[in-house]
Amino acid sequence: MNKILIEDIEKEPNKILFYEFNEYMEEFGANICADLELKSLGQFIEITGTAQGKLKLTCDRCLHEFDYDLDIDIEETYAKQSLQDEYSSEFELQRGQFITDLNGEKEIDIYDLLYQSVILALPNKKVCGINCNEDMFVSDENYHEHDSRMDIFKNIKIEKEN
Repeated sequence: MNKILIEDIEKEPNKILFYEFNEYMEEFGANICADLELKSLGQFIEITGTAQGKLKLTCDRCLHEFDYDLDIDIEETYAKQSLQDEYSSEFELQRGQFITDLNGEKEIDIYDLLYQSVILALPNKKVCGINCNEDMFVSDENYHEHDSRMDIFKNIKIEKEN
């Protein structure tokens, strides 16, 4: 079970709970390991730690699969009660001000926290390496994988305007 009860954090000495996560996450096709510290700070819960894993990604250039070493810092703050009434008007969030509202929930889903953290840590452009040959998908005679989604572009006729 990857859900931590807030009352379990409150019962710990100094209101700090240490949690180790080591689980295969189907969404990434990889085992994710994390060491987390959950700390109760009055109306807030602060979670800090690190997460690591070796993900299989597909290169955006050549479409080959490659290993991606994930090593991220986790910093998340949860409000135990709803903040909506306290901050009813709009304001700009600054660094370190993002807080997840638990809306009175009694537990924190660690799996969801790690899932979101990994998603946000993935590079926008996934490239297998600095020497990636993006034309390899088209020109490599030994590479026979065919992406059927691209078939629609074979018969496109482009008319030039004068």
